[in-house]
Parts: sequence; structure tokens; C-alpha cells
Amino acid sequence: MAKKKVQKKKATKAKKKSSPSDISLSLGRNVWPAERDVLFRPDRLKYVRKLLKPEGCVFCRAASEPPSFETLCVHQTEHSMIVLNKFPYNSGHLLILPRRHVGDLLALSKEEYADLSELIREAMSALQEFYQPGGMNVGLNHGAAAGAGIPQHLHYHLIPRWAGDLNFFPLIAETKVVVETLEQTWDRLRSRFQGEARRTK
Repeated sequence: MAKKKVQKKKATKAKKKSSPSDISLSLGRNVWPAERDVLFRPDRLKYVRKLLKPEGCVFCRAASEPPSFETLCVHQTEHSMIVLNKFPYNSGHLLILPRRHVGDLLALSKEEYADLSELIREAMSALQEFYQPGGMNVGLNHGAAAGAGIPQHLHYHLIPRWAGDLNFFPLIAETKVVVETLEQTWDRLRSRFQGEARRTK
């Protein structure tokens, strides 16, 4: 009997010596789902539905109509166009793409490629003029495996960048703060390209 009492005392002491980390780990295993902050974005519902039930190509629609805020198209040339990114990483986040529905860069004609390349330069010039960024990301996700959101219609991303624009908020909250509305960006860039078109006539 004495031995059993001693063993019980040792067992209770061992339980008392459990560290706080052990307790938190055991609690974590029993609590599901893990608690987290939620940012509700009902405005993205239409976007998600479009991805699940696409109704044609949004870029082709923009190419078939005159530039407007409804299609987010800012400017068009003979073979190319500039469209605002609907969910921008930074203010002035642009997509530069061919008007023709094509997902392979190698399938562009020489004229289409030259026009697209020149429009990228023009878009960079406009962003430099209005935003004076410290740098720019210029990139193309070629194909679905490379991360293209709409791989059937290739598009370059042009994103103004500033020192310190990647702060704790997108890292911790997975939310990006953009200081300008899409309407403001569209108005600003559209007026610039309209003025450029008038000067070249």
C-alpha cells in the first residue's frame, strides 16, 4: 500500500510539472478550427462566380468595346490595350495585353508583338509621370502552371512599387491597402492617353 501511495504522489507531481507549452499544444489539438481573424469581402463573390462559371473572355469583351470604366480598359491601340487590374496589388496596377485572344506569346505576329512592347513602354511612362514610383514590377505569367489567372489570353502585369510598400498588413492580415480607387486610377490614366491621342493626330 505504501508503495502505491508513493507512485501516485510521483504521478501527480509529474502532471504538475507540465510546461505551459505542453498545455497549449494539447489545447490546440482539441480545438478545431483554429481561431483567426476574418475579413469579409462580399464584393469578391461576383468575381468568384465568374471564375466558376465564365461567360466568355473578359479581355475580349474589353477589346471589342471602346475604353470604359465598365470594362476597366484605359487605352487601345491597333493590336494592344491597357486594362486596370480589378484587384490591384498597388495603385496603378495595369495589365497590358494583345487585343486578339491568344495565350501563347510565340503565336503573336511581329506587328502584334512590336505594338504590345511599345504599349508596355508607354504604360510605364504614364505610371512614372503620375505616381513617381521607386521601381516597377513588369512580368508575364505564361500559362496556367506559371500562375496566369486567365491563361487563354496572355497579359503582362505592370505594378508600381515603393520602398516599404510591403508592410506587416499584407503579411499578417493577408490584405493589401490601396490608397486610390479604381475610378480614380481609370480617370487619371484615361485622360492622359486621350490627351496623347489628340496630340498625335
